[in-house]
Amino acid sequence: MKKKYIIIAAAALLLFLVGVAGLLVMRHQQTVNSQPVRVNVPTNSSFSQLLDSLQSQGCITPSTKASFSTMSRLRGLTSHVKPGSYKIQPGMPLFRVVQKFYSGSQDPVRVTINKHRTLQQFCQFIGSKLEMDADTLLAYLLDTATLQQYQSTPATIICLFPQNTYEFYWNIDPTTFVSRMQRESDRFWTDRQTQLAALGLTRQQVLTIASIVEEETNCHDEKPDIASVYLNRYRVGMPLQADPTVKFALGDFSIRRVWGSMLQTDNPYNTYRYAGLPPGPICIPSAKSIDAVLKNKKTDYFFFCAKEDFSGRHNFSSSISQHLSNANKFHKALNERKIK
Repeated sequence: MKKKYIIIAAAALLLFLVGVAGLLVMRHQQTVNSQPVRVNVPTNSSFSQLLDSLQSQGCITPSTKASFSTMSRLRGLTSHVKPGSYKIQPGMPLFRVVQKFYSGSQDPVRVTINKHRTLQQFCQFIGSKLEMDADTLLAYLLDTATLQQYQSTPATIICLFPQNTYEFYWNIDPTTFVSRMQRESDRFWTDRQTQLAALGLTRQQVLTIASIVEEETNCHDEKPDIASVYLNRYRVGMPLQADPTVKFALGDFSIRRVWGSMLQTDNPYNTYRYAGLPPGPICIPSAKSIDAVLKNKKTDYFFFCAKEDFSGRHNFSSSISQHLSNANKFHKALNERKIK
């Protein structure tokens, strides 16, 4: 009988040692990806889906898949998959990968917001970078409760999203995303409050003028002069007559020459037909364009026209006669190049 117990104990010890050895082997197994890999885990993903993602992106191989599954089962990951975006480094120990997913230690996604022209384009861009669906974000932004909360209209809600680079968790929801962006917007305006108050305009009005400036030129040194033209026109009640607003009204940003029947487009964004500012920005302007408006440069300019050398720069003037002379030179150059 004693011999029987000794055999059982020896067998148990052997099994234990084999198990320990196996765990030690698994503990030293690593990911095989040669470059950092970002694994996105959608909400409500199963463990098998996570496993497939890791294998398809080259983090684990068929030979290490079983080890990863075993460690995941022991840790409880198989029934505890958390959504998010996770960066897997080359040669990362598998047990650390298991712990990373189990704890939900996701890595933020860097998102750079640039000059998006419409709210729809902006939502599509965000939807391509984060888990949230573009249509879901758009519907949230246009919801009456959202517009009331952020004191916006469908045309001005885009003012909440300053150009910059931000970090978000991939599975952020629309409510948290917009709330975060409001804080970023407030932070952006903190150092500009004095200039804003001196100008006597609201944030949304400044952003609307700045968006036109943004579309008019890429020459940063000219932006204060272009802003002064539109501020001068706005202050005396003169129509802004800004070509970019016509392109926005037509929804065609490929237009190179605004003229003829385009100027008669019946749309509140057409500043040739409707005086005052358009309903909202025609793009998300850069900080340089916004600051050009806030600078409130004092000029007597009421007109500007692109130079006929197509350098992207402009001729500025205070009289209509000089402006017409500049415009004739530019239109002649357009005709010579057969630009319509």
